[in-house]
Amino acid sequence: MRRLNYLSELRSECADGRGHHSVYLTFDDGPNPRCTPDILDVLAEHRVPATFCVIGAYAANEPELIQRMIAEGHEVANHTMTHPDLSRSESGEIQREILWANRVIRMTCPQALLRHMRAPYGSWTEEVLTTAARAGLAALHWSVDPRDWSRPGVDAIVDAVLSSVRPGAIVLLHDGCPPSELAPCTHAGLRDQTVVALARLIPELHSRGFTIRSLPQHH
Repeated sequence: MRRLNYLSELRSECADGRGHHSVYLTFDDGPNPRCTPDILDVLAEHRVPATFCVIGAYAANEPELIQRMIAEGHEVANHTMTHPDLSRSESGEIQREILWANRVIRMTCPQALLRHMRAPYGSWTEEVLTTAARAGLAALHWSVDPRDWSRPGVDAIVDAVLSSVRPGAIVLLHDGCPPSELAPCTHAGLRDQTVVALARLIPELHSRGFTIRSLPQHH
């Protein structure tokens, strides 16, 4: 069986001049007006960048948040238009989901440099990878998943990341939830655990010799 070619972590063969290794923060399923601003505030306080894998339908309704992400030095990535499981989708739907999200994100913020696409649920197929590549998007997966979406508790989120992180790791977190799960996620505390965990994780990662960076231009 052929191995699917997506980016789940980055090679980090050399530390920077201070002996620090790179790690990359990514957030899925936003933007959410109740949660994303708090995530952005924590990132701004610690002056670290992140990649936001946004759902096109949400981006269309929250252009100011997309614009804020870009203005504050973060990257926006394509997480499809409505968050379907693309491994169960027909060719036409796969194309519509990816291309439509691209158009919407660029309409909300023409300055957005779309370089990456993340498949909902991490469900990659050859057709999804090919469609993304034709749209000029590299496939972005992850190597550290604390399952913060399940609200396991702040300590559990922090411990899961710190026990798994290594140089070049791509960490998966969430600043929203998919449309299919939106009904039970409407309260203000939707990602409160993630926000608190993030505020603890950033200084702890730094203390362990990691530098939180933007995804590189070439990989």
